[in-house]
Amino acid sequence: WRDIKTYNDHAFIVSEAAGHGMQVFDLTQLLLPIDENDMPKEFIETAHYDGFGNAHNIVINEDTGFAYAVGTSTYLGGLHIVNIQNPTVPVLAGGVSSDGYTHDAQCVVYDGPDLTYKGKGKEICFNYNEDTLTIVDVTSKTSPVELGRVGYSGAAYTHQGWLTDDGRHVIVNDEVDESARRASNTKTHVFNVENLNVPTYVGFHLGRTKARDHNLYIKGNLVFETNYQAGLQVLQIDDLTTTPSFTQVAHFDIYPDENSNGYNGAWSNYPYFPSGSVIVSGIEQGLYVLRTSNNYGIGSSSPTQPPTPDPTNSPSKQPTDGPTDIPTIPFPTQSPTHNPTSSPAPPSNSPTKFPTSPPTPSPTGKPVPPTNSPTKFPTSPPTPSPTGKPVPPTNSPTKFPTSSPTPLPTSNCGVHRRSKACKEASCTWNRGVNSCS
Repeated sequence: WRDIKTYNDHAFIVSEAAGHGMQVFDLTQLLLPIDENDMPKEFIETAHYDGFGNAHNIVINEDTGFAYAVGTSTYLGGLHIVNIQNPTVPVLAGGVSSDGYTHDAQCVVYDGPDLTYKGKGKEICFNYNEDTLTIVDVTSKTSPVELGRVGYSGAAYTHQGWLTDDGRHVIVNDEVDESARRASNTKTHVFNVENLNVPTYVGFHLGRTKARDHNLYIKGNLVFETNYQAGLQVLQIDDLTTTPSFTQVAHFDIYPDENSNGYNGAWSNYPYFPSGSVIVSGIEQGLYVLRTSNNYGIGSSSPTQPPTPDPTNSPSKQPTDGPTDIPTIPFPTQSPTHNPTSSPAPPSNSPTKFPTSPPTPSPTGKPVPPTNSPTKFPTSPPTPSPTGKPVPPTNSPTKFPTSSPTPLPTSNCGVHRRSKACKEASCTWNRGVNSCS
């Protein structure tokens, strides 16, 4: 599968396909007129970065102009930092390997309550490292510093999370604890990060269904969770101080067949459009554009909008028989006018194509084994889904060299029972059966 994030009118595309690297595409090309006789129009990448081959995801801090590839074969799978301030000339800036594999991250210019770092221009990454929340100061890209690290009882796969607007807490999803029988229902975890050097686990909230959870994002006092078979779940934050308390105020079920812990349904969402619309990507269903007419039943004022997020790669589902007092979000009559920072890549088996007018971006879809042919983008907004390995363009842009990381030690793959240990041993983690080979 692939992940796409945008910065300064350029799309940055990574894939788990071997040897893919990072493609850079100038989105302003899509605004140029195209003769109908040239349809479908075929584009090539504007630039290419080959400092890594495969990557699970890419995170971009738009405030600093740095991209963070995660889950690569470099830096033990930790942050691979690329300077993209000049988007067509990406340059290796550094990396983080102190805590091994990072599955997803959120990197911000810190403005939270910890006075040691507040107001000093510090760039802080909150990393989701399979079994821990790990906080790293990446202000110096060549000498990053791990500030704090915390796990929690029953961790199965610490997958992704997001900072609250006040910077005091991080709300996290564990993608596997439901199927690993470590949670009776969807479990949303809360950490206190008021002291970046000593983060603490506060507790968890149990949802209404047994669906596994995936990407979540926070807007004001609302948490937008994409929970596979339970669809989009919108939770109001009531209290995070001692015992986390949330109230479900809305949901939209894109997979009404069931609400178990299977890998079907919603995978990611984006709730930051000025219009108030929310987009949801479905593994089998495609893209949904949603809107609520009653502000989720919590009053007339809209929550404060946070900085643009970076939804990753990585969706979830919703109850088919939720309580009648939970509003269902109706489809809007028109699509939002503003684009999110990421968009899932459309399927294809031929050279890279991009639509002739800017497609409505959306978070990425369910991972699918890559094919052996290049990616094509259709001439109309595509149904989001992962694609295969691209073929280098005929007039390939300049490659950007980087130093090779220290090779990972090899071992008997079958002995590893955790995905992090498996990947650090240069083995392949088979998520479906939880085995290493």
